[in-house]
Amino acid sequence: MTANTLRTFFLLAAMTALFMGIGYMLGGTGGALIALFLAAGMNLFAWWNSADMVLRMHGAREIGPDERDPTLRQYALDVQHLAQRANMPMPRVHVIQTDQPNAFATGRDPRHAAVAATTGLLQRLNREEVQGVMAHELAHVQNRDTLTMTVTATLAGAIGMLANFALFFGGNNRAGLLGTIALMIFAPMAAMLVQSAISRAREYEADRVGAQIMGNPMALASALEKIERSARRTMNPAAERNPATAHMFIINPLNGQNMDNLFSTHPDTANRIHRLRQMAGAAAASRPGPWSQRGPWG
Repeated sequence: MTANTLRTFFLLAAMTALFMGIGYMLGGTGGALIALFLAAGMNLFAWWNSADMVLRMHGAREIGPDERDPTLRQYALDVQHLAQRANMPMPRVHVIQTDQPNAFATGRDPRHAAVAATTGLLQRLNREEVQGVMAHELAHVQNRDTLTMTVTATLAGAIGMLANFALFFGGNNRAGLLGTIALMIFAPMAAMLVQSAISRAREYEADRVGAQIMGNPMALASALEKIERSARRTMNPAAERNPATAHMFIINPLNGQNMDNLFSTHPDTANRIHRLRQMAGAAAASRPGPWSQRGPWG
């Protein structure tokens, strides 16, 4: 178990403990269970339909085996090869028409996954850098990060609902009036902190696993540097309209962050690049060998 995976486990445990503590403060488990079931139902629906929902939000177009554009065909072929190297099913491959270089993965499990890259990413990055980015996204799929973030969102949503219940039942809970006010303010904030910390941990882990799939940490490091530089100067209209999906992208599509601050869903890019360079320096990166397996793309 890696340090980031262990960190995610403890953060999820902390969020669960926070949820149970709020339920106790409100006077029992009845309201807590109702809130949990409602939040779980909403998030289960979103998780089950997450891939198609998110892809539609961003106007993603699936690339089929009959694709004639050579750049898009090569991109899809490289995703197939990387999936073979990772010993996982090939995801559906999509392209998003926007100038901002970025990419994300979605889907409830490896057999129902999809990856998407923007036209800006395919235009600004060289082939090896694109491979590094897609290896990162395949790592998210392989690590089942969509499931992890769904569980986190369920708990965060339930905590927010319990905090709202406090507004109506403030006189009947163990916290008293001042405690109720503090609960309403700080409980959702604490849930947001934990959710952001888990998201950052999963990004670091996807960088590590993606670099291993790719066999060249410096390709991903170079890609992150280029994406960060270009993304800060380029608007992503679909992401601005749907800010709740920002955590899915390899780089925050909304605005830049200068450090791993408490509410950032993405680690500082400079920190990520530094870790990847450390990986490259700790051991010689194994370059991708010839891909012998073939699929619908060749």
